[in-house]
Amino acid sequence: MENAQTQPPQGSLNWRLSSHPITLVTFLFFRISSLLVYLFGLRLFTSNFVLIFIITILLLATDFYYLKNIAGRRLVGLRWWNEVDTSTGDSRWVFESADPDTRTINATDRRFFWIALYAQPVLWVLLAIVAMASLEFIWLTLVVIALILTITNTLAFSRCDKFSMASSTLYSSGLARNLAGGMVSSWFR
Repeated sequence: MENAQTQPPQGSLNWRLSSHPITLVTFLFFRISSLLVYLFGLRLFTSNFVLIFIITILLLATDFYYLKNIAGRRLVGLRWWNEVDTSTGDSRWVFESADPDTRTINATDRRFFWIALYAQPVLWVLLAIVAMASLEFIWLTLVVIALILTITNTLAFSRCDKFSMASSTLYSSGLARNLAGGMVSSWFR
């Protein structure tokens, strides 16, 4: 009984309660590192815009890849990908969610995942506002790239999570599908 009182409850924001602590810590590292390099890189370490731009883009790309291919699947049992029909050239997004009857998702992993997934685009939007307000439009290009990558993953994982309230609300109206479809199709025109 005493041991139960000293243990934090499942779902607490404590990485030690994770079923996959290395995956979780790596996921959080990539989520935070691109923001920190953007925020502090130019002001504290170097005045080289190109270096900060490249490092931030590499961290964002690594975060996108790691989240899409590893963290989403291991932490919450979700994954997505895009298939192209070679005969017609039509693109189709595929969303997959682990069966809740066969796989139990750790509450701590789930909580960290969704908070980090939704917090990062919000922070990049705030940084976009700051860049526009301070008339630093060259930095806005980097923020727009960050927004595209983070919002794409956020929309895709929200779509995968067929059991989430936010997912059913967004997709029942077709808002997210139209937004994501328009954004992706505009890239390839």
